Amino acid sequence: MDTAVDHPAVPRSQPKPRVGLAWQILIGLVVGIATGLVLNRFPSLRDATVSGLLQPAGDVFIKLIRMIVVPIVFTSMVVGIAGVGDGKSFGRIGLKTLIYFEVITTIAIVLGLVLGNVLQPGVGTDMAQLGHVDISRYQQGTQQLQGHHGFTNILLGIIPDNIFASMAKGDLLPVIFFSVLFGLGLQSVPEEFRKPVIATLKGVAEAMFKVTNMVMRYAPVGVCALIAVTVASFGFGSLLPLLKLVAVTYLAIGLFVVVVLGATARLFGFRIFTLLRVIKDELIIAFSTSSSATVLPQLMRKMEDFGVPRSITTFVVPTGYTFNLDGASIYLGIGTLFVAQLYGIHLGWQEQLLLTLTMVVTSKGAAGVPGFMFVILLATLASAGLPLEGLAFIAGVDRVMDMGRTALNVVGNALAPLVIAKWEHQYDEEKARAYLASLDA
Repeated sequence: MDTAVDHPAVPRSQPKPRVGLAWQILIGLVVGIATGLVLNRFPSLRDATVSGLLQPAGDVFIKLIRMIVVPIVFTSMVVGIAGVGDGKSFGRIGLKTLIYFEVITTIAIVLGLVLGNVLQPGVGTDMAQLGHVDISRYQQGTQQLQGHHGFTNILLGIIPDNIFASMAKGDLLPVIFFSVLFGLGLQSVPEEFRKPVIATLKGVAEAMFKVTNMVMRYAPVGVCALIAVTVASFGFGSLLPLLKLVAVTYLAIGLFVVVVLGATARLFGFRIFTLLRVIKDELIIAFSTSSSATVLPQLMRKMEDFGVPRSITTFVVPTGYTFNLDGASIYLGIGTLFVAQLYGIHLGWQEQLLLTLTMVVTSKGAAGVPGFMFVILLATLASAGLPLEGLAFIAGVDRVMDMGRTALNVVGNALAPLVIAKWEHQYDEEKARAYLASLDA
């Protein structure tokens, strides 16, 4: 007969509270700013620390992200198209996506021009107080971009000469184009051949998302290093002569998020602030690194968890990284008018209408060009006959504004798949509610 034996209660050790990724990154951001401010006051220490420690530490994070972007985009798109889609529905989704991107980015350009005309960031700026940066290194990129003007040239740039070369260079547009064709071709293959290919690619995609989780553990260190480099190199003193330009840029970004994207979200049954809460980690990373590519894999996965079908997420999000650059579009108008006002050049509504049409073209397909925002702004100034040297005055604070522009690009590319999914009546409301509940838990 068994006898029960009472044992004294042993207190269980409570699990240590885990600091979430968003908080880790935020801490890294604060530490990086503080480190940069200290280094900015000691130039001799700054140069050695930035080049020998901080810049390499930041570059490691950027390179790790770039390493995983292309495999995730290719495998996810092929699985999404071949596994659950069909050619007819995919063509409809593609058309709606491009229409939506064109409308939103055109509104962004117009908003930038309106605020540039009303607030006039370049009026009253003393050029004698501004620093001057050599822009000759961007000239080649400008000529390259100007050679891509026009629908035909943009179309030719989408089609890769060698898909492996495009993958090696990280050119997303050719990779997207090839992935679409490969996925559609895989649909027509007999099931006995199609299923193992899809299963293999799905396994690769899932493995790459696991790799992404590993890489993101390094994100707080990378963010700390990159923001420290920015603050140490420029400091806050360089902002003072151009504070009005920076303020107008961030005002435009805030208005676009709340008014334009907020109204668009409400039109399709979403709340913009709920979306911001969902992607808060990605916003902090994008803001501090000035690179939207650093959050592409996580953004795709989060939008899928938030109720968007994989077939839509895997096409809309990567495509938006080239065709839906809301932050860049807003800044094109503001930056162009700033240079014109800096030199006292008046641009009438006819010239600004022509500028709008020019910006609609130059803002597409340029993300693969190094320093692309600077390059497309230079190309826009050249097309308007404005002094290119004017842009050299604001190059020193461009990184500060680029942080906000990049964050806006991420918000726009997070909302886009939600809009297209609702438009296609494929949005999973129950999955979205369950995901939001898990965030609150």
